Amino acid sequence: YYAGIVIPKNLSDNIVSITGDNPQQAKLEYVVNMKTNPVATKLTDSGANAVYTSLNAKIVEIIDIAAYQKLGELQAGLAEGAKKLANGGKQLQAGNAKVQAGASQVKNGESQVKDGANQVKSGASALNDGASQLKQGSDQLSDGASQVEKGSEELSAAVDPSLIPDGPIKDYAEGNSKLADGSSQVAEGGKQLANGANQLADGGSQLANGTVQVAEGSSKLAEGSVSLASGASLLSNGATNALFAASSSLGSTADTLGGITGIDEDTLGDYFLSPVELERNELFPVNSYGSDVSPFYLVLSMWVGAVITCVMLKPGTSQGTKYSPFEMYFGKLLTYIIMSILQACVTIMGCYLLGIQIVNPILFIASCILVSMIFMILIYSIISAIGTVGKAIGVILLVLQISATGGVYPIQIMHPFFRALYPYMPMTYGITLIREAQLGVVWSNYIPALIILLAIGCLTITAAVIIKEKLDKPSHYFEEKLEESGLF
Repeated sequence: YYAGIVIPKNLSDNIVSITGDNPQQAKLEYVVNMKTNPVATKLTDSGANAVYTSLNAKIVEIIDIAAYQKLGELQAGLAEGAKKLANGGKQLQAGNAKVQAGASQVKNGESQVKDGANQVKSGASALNDGASQLKQGSDQLSDGASQVEKGSEELSAAVDPSLIPDGPIKDYAEGNSKLADGSSQVAEGGKQLANGANQLADGGSQLANGTVQVAEGSSKLAEGSVSLASGASLLSNGATNALFAASSSLGSTADTLGGITGIDEDTLGDYFLSPVELERNELFPVNSYGSDVSPFYLVLSMWVGAVITCVMLKPGTSQGTKYSPFEMYFGKLLTYIIMSILQACVTIMGCYLLGIQIVNPILFIASCILVSMIFMILIYSIISAIGTVGKAIGVILLVLQISATGGVYPIQIMHPFFRALYPYMPMTYGITLIREAQLGVVWSNYIPALIILLAIGCLTITAAVIIKEKLDKPSHYFEEKLEESGLF
């Protein structure tokens, strides 16, 4: 094969790793066989890059679609949040107005409370004074009642009511006794009145103190209501400022988002730049383009050398000699084989002088000699069997094999006519044999090519002997007439 793309098992997992905290680039392994064909590797490189680019573009497209959907959801959420924020701002403004109005009412109420507290304080002072006077009067009343009681008792002791006849004097004596009892009750009531006056005075003092505390509390309430109104204004302004501050902080928040989520920015950037990474793995690397195309030109030179040698040296005919066609064929075959070996040696020396890459020198030398010998046997046999016509056949085969052997361009991109000829051309297997020996042997390629070349050589010799036995005389006659024509 020319090249292949290996898809790892974790390709899908790495592609969807963008949804986690550790995005990983997916990797495709591009394996290219550098020795197969000099142009094929360029074509497969273009194909692999096209697959790589198309795959990345498709993955990025899918990610963009998903991201746009999420952004749409985020936009809807932000719009809903902004709407709620606007409604809250309106409610805050309305509440602020109510708080300010209430603060004004509290402030007015403070003045009224202060005035009432002053009046209560004045009344409490007057009540306290009256209670003091009442206490003094009750004390005097109690003293007078005590004196009356004492006088009544003395009078009662001095006069026995039973000895007094009925009449005004007796009534006076009895009244005096009652007066003594009433005076005792008056004295007791005076004491209770004095105690009540003391309690009234104490209550007046407590009332005065309470009014002072109410006045002070109302003052603090007024101050608190003013502070509340100011705070509401600050809250309204602060909400607006906070909204602008939150908008401004979105940029800095985005910068720190990578640190918050734990995602490395460089790794994330590499992922979006190329979600899939193409790893190139070269099999049988070649050091230069010259080394890559040398198998084709080596084989081509061996074919051309065989044709030229057979043109320069006449294969000969058995007509007019004491030798049979069989003896004539094998008698000169050894000479041509020696010439093919010499040609192969010259070609090999040229490869080393030019610095052509050779991985297996021994196998390379043996393969070059074998290919040169097979080609020489093939050309010699054709010309020896059918004469001058064989030279034309050798040239025609040369022209066909330049395009039909896939030496420079992959046979798959050639015309169907040449693709049909490809498996039947001797140079096809000669190129394979030398390429494997020169740039890195794969025995599954080398051995079949070797067997086919050996089979071509054996079949050619067999066919040449049979054909030469039958066509030696006609071919000799054709050559004589051709010489007489003066064309050749």
